[in-house]
Amino acid sequence: MTTDISRRRLFALGGGALGVAAAGSLLPPSLQAAIAAQPAHAGSGGRDGLGAIKHVVILMQENRSFDHYFGMLRGVRGFSDRNAVELPSGKPVFEQPAPLGTSVLPFPVRGAAETQKKDLQYIGALDHSWNGGAKAWAGGWMNGWVSAKTAATMAYYDRRDIPLHYELADTFTVCDAYHSSIHSSTSPNRNHLWSGKTGDEPNGRRAVGNDAYDEGTHPGYDWGTYAERLEKAGRSWRTYTEWENFTDNQIEFFATFKAIARKALAKTGGHTYMESFYSAVRDADAVERERLSGLLEEGVATLDRAERRLFERALRRVETGTLAEEFAKDVAAGTLPEVSYLVPSAVDSEHPSVSSPIHSATIVYKVLDALGKHPDVWRHTAVLINYDENDGFFDHVPPPVAPPEVTEEQWEGKPTGLGMRVPMLIVSPWTIGGYVCSEVFDHTSVIRFLERWTGVEEPNIGDWRRTVTGDLTSAFDFSRGRRRPEVEQPGAIPPFSGRWSPRPPLVQHMPVQEPGVRPARALPYQPDAQAKVVDGAVQVVLSNTGRSSAHFALYPYAGEFPGPQHRDVKGTAQWTVPVTGPAYRFTVTGPNGFRREFAGSAQGGAPAEVATRVDARERDLHLTLRNTGRTTLTFTVRPRGYVDEADLRDWARTVKVKPGRSRTVVHSAADAHGWYDLDITVDGDVAFRRRLMGHIENGRPSISG
Repeated sequence: MTTDISRRRLFALGGGALGVAAAGSLLPPSLQAAIAAQPAHAGSGGRDGLGAIKHVVILMQENRSFDHYFGMLRGVRGFSDRNAVELPSGKPVFEQPAPLGTSVLPFPVRGAAETQKKDLQYIGALDHSWNGGAKAWAGGWMNGWVSAKTAATMAYYDRRDIPLHYELADTFTVCDAYHSSIHSSTSPNRNHLWSGKTGDEPNGRRAVGNDAYDEGTHPGYDWGTYAERLEKAGRSWRTYTEWENFTDNQIEFFATFKAIARKALAKTGGHTYMESFYSAVRDADAVERERLSGLLEEGVATLDRAERRLFERALRRVETGTLAEEFAKDVAAGTLPEVSYLVPSAVDSEHPSVSSPIHSATIVYKVLDALGKHPDVWRHTAVLINYDENDGFFDHVPPPVAPPEVTEEQWEGKPTGLGMRVPMLIVSPWTIGGYVCSEVFDHTSVIRFLERWTGVEEPNIGDWRRTVTGDLTSAFDFSRGRRRPEVEQPGAIPPFSGRWSPRPPLVQHMPVQEPGVRPARALPYQPDAQAKVVDGAVQVVLSNTGRSSAHFALYPYAGEFPGPQHRDVKGTAQWTVPVTGPAYRFTVTGPNGFRREFAGSAQGGAPAEVATRVDARERDLHLTLRNTGRTTLTFTVRPRGYVDEADLRDWARTVKVKPGRSRTVVHSAADAHGWYDLDITVDGDVAFRRRLMGHIENGRPSISG
């Protein structure tokens, strides 16, 4: 992302908006009234409820990771994640290796700001390149963050720092398994939002960087966009963007729209692309602006009808500082299109090089206020607030990635995505209640949501993306209305005081995530995994009886594989895990906290096996303990959580199994809303261990684990 915007221009661009955010930073009273007066009604919108939606508003902001913003938020997969992976060093993923054998833990921006005497809103950007993203991901081990990004990667905000964001999460629905689409920067991620993929550059290399920003020479991407599909289908859409838009209006970089821009700009004196023209407009005085505007209109008049529609919907910019007002005009006039893409200016973009979280609150507040003032529009509108990429900020959840045989998802020997988690907030009448949705999504999920709603398909989205990610519909509940939860008020925007890089404290402590849970949406997964030693290898059987494919990752801690392995499973699949030493130890993870830890001896260990079966209706986990040896074995089944701490010992069960026999133990997870975490060991064999953790879905809303 280009960052050469001066401090003078920063204030010139944002001055009009700052006072508004400072004056009113809670959810707009108009929206509160609209929520109270017009909850979503049961039975609205047809069989799947989507017919109740008339407008989808997409606001993609810049460069924040999920942990950076919401690692401290209660009830999401943040800093207290029981399913956090272990690094090859044996340390948790939160202890990122640093020079001289040290580690850096997540640390608060607030504390660094106080120590360094800086303003917490104005931290600077980090490396967010293709190579930097690959280095942090580190082949799936997730242990390259500090070396790739500096120690500032571990800095995080909390509720006091970004109260509006937390308020939105506590009022509506936050998605804690929403990923960027690629391990890279802004442009390729926005390609996925606008078109469902990022293809090749004109030179044949994969479009994994910001090459398109060299607009004077870049010919434009030659594949179609979803906006064009909507246009062809007769569905209304529009980009709302300003004279200065931080080059974030990605549709401008596609060949079809570059050609329209050249034709529209033909009379403007040498400008051949929109940013060149509008840069001149921004720097001109009133007289020159009027002249340039007239020349543009002369060029627009030469466009044919189809070209002009695309120009007005995709390329027309409005005066800096008026995006929200333009949006509000259309809301008030009843002319809001079916699909709106909001592309703010740099100062409102949330990018850590030129913006801040509190600046972004300005545009969010205005958009929600415009909808709240017209309840008849609000009750038919879904607002999707997401982030293109994580900048260089740490996130602890390894993303699902495509296996090597999915060639369209590979470049330079590495998977292109999914990328790291980024925030996603869904603001609508059907997402009220402070829910978390933990289905796996990425930017192509936004298009898939539009596909489900409009019936207009996007052929650019590959089969693997459609397999591994959902379409956002699980985040909605069209069946009944919800009360708006109580929330706290955010504060005002501080004066700009310069960019800075947070440093970790001398004495580090692992942050303690806000206590408590939150309501959780039902998910389309029901994963399981079990393993046994066969002929010196471990045979792992993966299963998933849910309606959507589940992504499993295997972490080989005893050197069974060179690096983490990946499988996408709907039904059953198998892994043959080689045992390269006297013992094996590996972990299999899956969606929504699913985890299986397998450890034991390759030969000479206890002749023990553990099989599992999930009973979704009763929310029971059936454990079949087998003894394939010649002497009686004593198994111990011990809960590690989801029961009262005082009762953990009382919940432990010892089970004797005679040679050649098996016994089944039923563990009920009903009282824990489907959550379980169990250890299984065998007396006399310290190497043998199974850990079983996850959530039993029953098709109904639950609570977070």
